[in-house]
Amino acid sequence: TPLCSIALQRIIGKVMRENKMPEGVFNLVIGTNEEIAETLVNDTRVPLISATGSTNMGRNVSAKVASRLGRSILELGGNNAIIVTESADLKIAIPGIVFGSVGTCGQRCTTTRRIIIHDSIYDDVKNQLVQAYSQLENRVGDPLDLDTLIGPMIDEVAVKTFRNALKAIREQGGEIIYGGDILDGYPSELYVRPALAEVENHWPIVQEETFAPLLYLIRCQDFDEALRLQNDVPQGLSSAVFTRDFQESEKFLSHEGSDCGLANVNIGTSGAEIGGAFGGEKDTGGGRESGSDAWKAYMRRQTNTINYSSDLPLAQGVNFDLG
Repeated sequence: TPLCSIALQRIIGKVMRENKMPEGVFNLVIGTNEEIAETLVNDTRVPLISATGSTNMGRNVSAKVASRLGRSILELGGNNAIIVTESADLKIAIPGIVFGSVGTCGQRCTTTRRIIIHDSIYDDVKNQLVQAYSQLENRVGDPLDLDTLIGPMIDEVAVKTFRNALKAIREQGGEIIYGGDILDGYPSELYVRPALAEVENHWPIVQEETFAPLLYLIRCQDFDEALRLQNDVPQGLSSAVFTRDFQESEKFLSHEGSDCGLANVNIGTSGAEIGGAFGGEKDTGGGRESGSDAWKAYMRRQTNTINYSSDLPLAQGVNFDLG
C-alpha cells in the first residue's frame, strides 16, 4: 500500500544515512502512469521492471518491456479457491475462509474468492458461513479501530464493480444468499456488507477477479472434481485445501494438484505466504517476490574465469599452437 511504501522508504533511508550512503540510491516516486510507469517501462536503462496490478496492466507492461528485451516480474490478479473436503476440520476451515474472504474488505490479491465444497457437507458449510458472516455486522467500520474487522472499499468505482458483479451473478443464474448491500449509518457509501453467492464455476463472472468482499460457493462431488474446478480459471495465484486425508493433501501439493504459485494445506489463501516466495502462474503473471532466492531475479548474472598461470588453457583442451 502507499502508506507501507512511505514507511519502508523512511526505514531504508535512515539505514542508508547511518551508513553514509549517497542520497538518491533508493527512491519512492509517486505519480501518474504517464509520468512514472510509462517512463520506467520504456527506458532501456532499467533492465528489470517489477509490477503489481491487474492482468491487463501486466500484459501491457510485459509486452513493452519484452519489446526492448528487458525482464519483468509480474504479480497480477488472483481468483483464489479453497477446497473443503468431506474430512475437513470445520473448526479451523470456517474461520480461515471468513478471514480470507473479508479481510481488507476483500481487496487483497490473495483474498479467497471461491469455496469448492464437497456435496456431503455443502449445506453445513453454507449455513456456518452465513452464521459467521452475520456475526460480522458490528465489526465493520474505521480500519484504524482495533475492534474493526472489515473496513471500507477503496473508492466509488470499487463499490460499483462490487454491485455490478452481484447483478451479473443473478443474471447468470446464481443466488445471493447473504449480504451485498451498502450499509447505512457510515461516513460514506464505501462501507458494504460482504456477500455470499451460490454459483457455477464456469460462469463468466466467476472466471473474473472481482476485487471486493464477494465469496462464491461451488459444489463438487469428489476431490478430483474439486481440483479441476479450482484450476479451471485463468488466474493462478493462491490456493488452499482443508482436509485430514494425507493422500488428498499430498495430491494437492503435487504436479497433479494445484496449479497456483501458492498452495496451502489446512490454512487459508491469505497470509500464510509471509517470508516465502510470492507469485503466481497463468494470468497472475510470473516471477517471484520474497523468499530465500527472489533477490537473484534483481541481479545481473556474470560468469568470470581468471587464469593465474603462464599457460593459456583453451576450451575442451584444444591445442592451438601458433608455432
